[in-house]
Amino acid sequence: MKSTALRYGLLASAFVIIVGCFNCLILAKTADYNTQEIAGYLTIALSMVFIFFGVRHYRDKVNNGQLSFGQGLKLGLLIALIPAIFFGLFNVLYVEVIDPGWQDEYYGHYVENVKATASPAELPGKLNDLEKQKEFFSSPVMTFLVMTATVFIIGVIVAIISSLALRKSKPAVV
Repeated sequence: MKSTALRYGLLASAFVIIVGCFNCLILAKTADYNTQEIAGYLTIALSMVFIFFGVRHYRDKVNNGQLSFGQGLKLGLLIALIPAIFFGLFNVLYVEVIDPGWQDEYYGHYVENVKATASPAELPGKLNDLEKQKEFFSSPVMTFLVMTATVFIIGVIVAIISSLALRKSKPAVV
């Protein structure tokens, strides 16, 4: 199980990092923040397809065509954990080293958005909330934890679905 988790986890990690680099280095220069956010979540979701492939591989090639829900879930969670950690590390590397001004630009975008959409009475409260979020994400540790958790939560959902779809018990002997 460990070798399957490692193989498919690393494949998912490679996918999320390669496509993430494309998103950050090319898409970020041409698309607005909403489009970038959609592309980011789509990248994460697509990388989680490797959970399904890993669980199916384990069932068909390693476990003699059998898979309990628990086995599939355990394997799926192990696979999901690997790209989650890699994506968290990549995100910290990106905002701390590759494009250290990104967080300020992103914050500025949302400040302008809030100013354009909030009523004068709501504005101070909403700007205060944004400032708290900016402080929270200014720590590389918090950035890592939030981004890792985001990917892992999506992976948990995919692992549950994959485990349910791929479970197969031993045929009854008659």
